Amino acid sequence: MAKVLNENRELCEVKCEPYKKMIQEATDREKAVLASIAKDSAGAEYKKLNLCDEMIGVATYYVTINNLTVELVNTKDNEALNTARKMIYKAIIYLEEVVSPTVDVVQTDMEDRLAKIENFDIEKRFYLIRKLGLEIDLLIEAFGENSKWKESFVELNGRFAAVAKNLLDLKQAVKDNFEPSSKNYETSVMYIRLIKKLYDQSATAYRDRYELATHRIDDMRLAIQFLSGLRRVAIALGESEEAEEIKKKGGVWKQKVENDQKKGIAK
Repeated sequence: MAKVLNENRELCEVKCEPYKKMIQEATDREKAVLASIAKDSAGAEYKKLNLCDEMIGVATYYVTINNLTVELVNTKDNEALNTARKMIYKAIIYLEEVVSPTVDVVQTDMEDRLAKIENFDIEKRFYLIRKLGLEIDLLIEAFGENSKWKESFVELNGRFAAVAKNLLDLKQAVKDNFEPSSKNYETSVMYIRLIKKLYDQSATAYRDRYELATHRIDDMRLAIQFLSGLRRVAIALGESEEAEEIKKKGGVWKQKVENDQKKGIAK
């Protein structure tokens, strides 16, 4: 049995080696790009979009290393998974630096930032966001249901939702959403649907974390901010009834946390 296990470990090392090599190559490229940005900030936003994509790839390699370890050695590689989690955060941070981490940002405040990446079209943006979202899902699945990071995944998904929305030129996307003849019609429709889904999920997740785990006022405030951002999208789409329902829900949640404060439950 021990001999078989040792053979499996050796086989695992062999199979993981190409991914470790790709990780090192990607890390070297990241360092080179950051050095070039430090010397000359021109085009830094496009470079950071590429770095985001690079970090998603690195996270994928680490998750793959874990999957091979599970398959061949029947144990998780927690170090690989933790590093993958850090790489996903780095990918999100690069996007935050390009656009904004603000959950309920006013679209007019985004115009200058979005203008700097106008050549990065909506199809590329949507592809990058879906790729990042998929990697987050794969990471959470690899960690498993009882992971110690379970509560922190609420924040991870929340930050992802915010950059997903802020990367989109919502004004133009809404316009294309109502013009079936536009070349960006289908992508705009799907991207907006994704944003609405992500914001609704994050609002619910932060509310649940508040009620079931933390009772932290900050969690409920973030839940309400996600509702506000969701309402902003509904208003942009002319969905007045949905916008009103979201407003009412936000009011109920706000009243809930105010009552909990009076009772000494919220902190």
